[in-house]
Amino acid sequence: MADHESNVHEINISQEMQTSFLDYAMSVIVSRALPDVRDGMKPVHRRILHAMNELGMTPDKAHKKSARIVGDVIGKYHPHGDSAVYETMVRMAQDFSYRYMLVDGHGNFGSVDGDSAAAMRYTEARMSKISNELVRDIRKDTVDYQDNYDGAEKEPVVLPARFPNLLVNGAAGIAVGMATNIPPHQLGEVIDGVLALSRNPELSIDELMEHIPGPDFPTAGLIMGRSGIRKAYHTGRGSITIRANAHINEQRSGKEEIIVTELPFQVNKARLVEKIAELVREKKIDGITDLRDETSRKGMRIVIEIRKDANANVILNNLYKWTALQTTFGVNLLALVNGQPEVLNLKQSLSLYLDHQVEVIRRRTQFDLNKAEARAHILEGLRIALDHIDAIIELIRSSETTDIARQGLIENYDLSHEQAQAILDMRLQRLTGLERDKIENEYEALIERIAELKAILADNEKVLNIIRDELSDIKKRYNDERRTAIHASENVLEDEDLIPQENVVISITHEGYIKRLPLTTYRSQRRGGRGIQGMGTNDGDFVEHLFTTNSHHTILFFSNKGKVYRLKAYEVPELKRTAKGIPVINLLQIEKGEEISTVIPIEKYRDDDYLLFITKKGIAKRTPLSAYANIRRGGLFAVNIREDDELHGVRLTDGASDIILGTKNGIAIRFNEEDVRLMGRTATGVKGISLDLDDEVIGMDMIRPEEDVLLVTNKGFGKRTKEDEFKVQNRGGKGLKACTLTERTGHVIALRVLSDDYDLMVMTEKGIIIRIHVNEISELGRYAQGVMLIRVDENEEVSTVAPVEVEEMEEEIQEEEEEEEEEEEKGEESSPQTDGDDE
Repeated sequence: MADHESNVHEINISQEMQTSFLDYAMSVIVSRALPDVRDGMKPVHRRILHAMNELGMTPDKAHKKSARIVGDVIGKYHPHGDSAVYETMVRMAQDFSYRYMLVDGHGNFGSVDGDSAAAMRYTEARMSKISNELVRDIRKDTVDYQDNYDGAEKEPVVLPARFPNLLVNGAAGIAVGMATNIPPHQLGEVIDGVLALSRNPELSIDELMEHIPGPDFPTAGLIMGRSGIRKAYHTGRGSITIRANAHINEQRSGKEEIIVTELPFQVNKARLVEKIAELVREKKIDGITDLRDETSRKGMRIVIEIRKDANANVILNNLYKWTALQTTFGVNLLALVNGQPEVLNLKQSLSLYLDHQVEVIRRRTQFDLNKAEARAHILEGLRIALDHIDAIIELIRSSETTDIARQGLIENYDLSHEQAQAILDMRLQRLTGLERDKIENEYEALIERIAELKAILADNEKVLNIIRDELSDIKKRYNDERRTAIHASENVLEDEDLIPQENVVISITHEGYIKRLPLTTYRSQRRGGRGIQGMGTNDGDFVEHLFTTNSHHTILFFSNKGKVYRLKAYEVPELKRTAKGIPVINLLQIEKGEEISTVIPIEKYRDDDYLLFITKKGIAKRTPLSAYANIRRGGLFAVNIREDDELHGVRLTDGASDIILGTKNGIAIRFNEEDVRLMGRTATGVKGISLDLDDEVIGMDMIRPEEDVLLVTNKGFGKRTKEDEFKVQNRGGKGLKACTLTERTGHVIALRVLSDDYDLMVMTEKGIIIRIHVNEISELGRYAQGVMLIRVDENEEVSTVAPVEVEEMEEEIQEEEEEEEEEEEKGEESSPQTDGDDE
């Protein structure tokens, strides 16, 4: 009982947990998850190569079954699961996983689509040529050995690693409380860095980066920017953005397609294609019509076909944002240094590798020296024997046993045990004159070799020269071209960066169809012309909003219910001139029964800009533009609207302008916008004009000096009136008569304030557009009816008007007119002449 109690010890469970967990953690860190800075290998990789080398599976031998290799590794060195060993060996044989493959695989070793390798009983393997350089000189006592797990075998603590494998092939591993993630590099560049450091140990990291510009991934791709690389090389930690190599092709049909030929490192191609298809199904990316994987033996090729009206650059940019076509590689240069994990910068990792090579060369030289000296020692004994051959033969003949003969040689000729044994083992043929010369020559050569080896050991520069020569030889034999390009710019492009800035026309129909066209689609015409077909519409539909803007500007959409939505101009699809457009509900989350009443293009959200709202019942409200800078995808309430009212329009103002309102019955009122006090975003507003029961507001604009008030009716009549004919009144008044209306002129549908620097685009309900210079419209008084701007049929009306600055189009118009004149002249020259024409 006493003996039993003496074996029981009370311990603190917290202390025991801490100690046990630390032991476990260190075991994982040192014996499993982290690479050694000297050879860049974890234990399992090192054991696989050592086992293959011991089995003689070198590149000059035939491939052997993978199961044979795995069995030898787990039986002798790595007592873990066979699948873990085989999967590691498979990765070492994949050209998309390793920059320089260390295993030469024969059979199915998986694919970039994530397909697993065939079972180990089907595949074969051997060491690759470059992996020979990792184990070269291992039998020359260049590295230390340790017992294997059961003490029955010896395994190397580290490989000689005659090239800097840690950086060349990289490493990834998760230990306990720490992880490593080292990117692969181009062999020649890393060797150049080691050579430069061997010549000048004081080199800075920036100077080393002149030789090693950045990682080089086996799947190529494009590294965006250098700051992440610089940070990783300076601190051991950094983030590198990698993009796929993709370019845009234009097909004969005019459609574009995105061709992907290279992927970021460790991206699964099959999952990438599935992700793109999923984004298209969920309509997160719009404009992709087809997606094909055309990868073959010739190389990788993913084809993404783009709809004709979509912008391929924008779609590609969105694919970079939402898929693995762009990934981030988090560099963590963590490795074992003298058995302890350390985060290293670029210079430290190269210096430690160089120190390892110095030790390898010194140990190899010492091994060669010991071997040469041992051989020279034997030859010295043979030379003595040849000089006294007759007496030695007599001594051997007279000796009863070998031991007596050996002892006699040692005593009579002052020989060592090894020399005496070598003489006893010497064949009689060595007594010939030619053989005697060979012994002399070999001895002299060995004396020179010994002196040379001792000189190397005595001079560190000679050691470094050997390292330089051998690294240069490896570079010469195994170097290849860099695969991953490094892009100088690291700015992640937004969609705007990929879209050219151009002036565009955006139109929205009454039924809610929207489209975008380049402004150059339309040319100026004379007043009273028939116009050109600007938009195809359904029966009963007509264009309600038409305005010009820049493709990069923001567009605010105000609905009749008082909500505001936001889009970029380039997000509106560009369609053909005669196309009807796409439903605006595809772009904006408009609620049922809601219609767009006003559209305002915004260049910037300035602090001194304001929005002035007016409803059909004449209620006005003024709010700072900045209140609408952050609009959610589902819209934002811009103004509170009464039940019997609707939002008619909104104007962007400077806060101190005179405002003019126009009504359907030809009444106008002018007042200063400061009369409408500033209110919050959801306020209702105050009375802007007092209306008759059958009247409603149809227009609002700012009065600008020396500009005219333009009125247009639904029957195509219009006029300009001097702005000073409209005197300033108090907000909320009845207003003044602005136009005399008849059955022929119809009612007023638009009021705008314009100068002579503008053209006016007038569009009918059927989509007919005419563009005329403002100065061609007659300037008349407030009581005049106006003149005809566009001829409309009896069952047709003008739906909307929009101003366009003349200077935007002058050069384009002139070029078009000159081209037309040239075509007309050519037509006249080619037409046959008649007698009547001659007369």
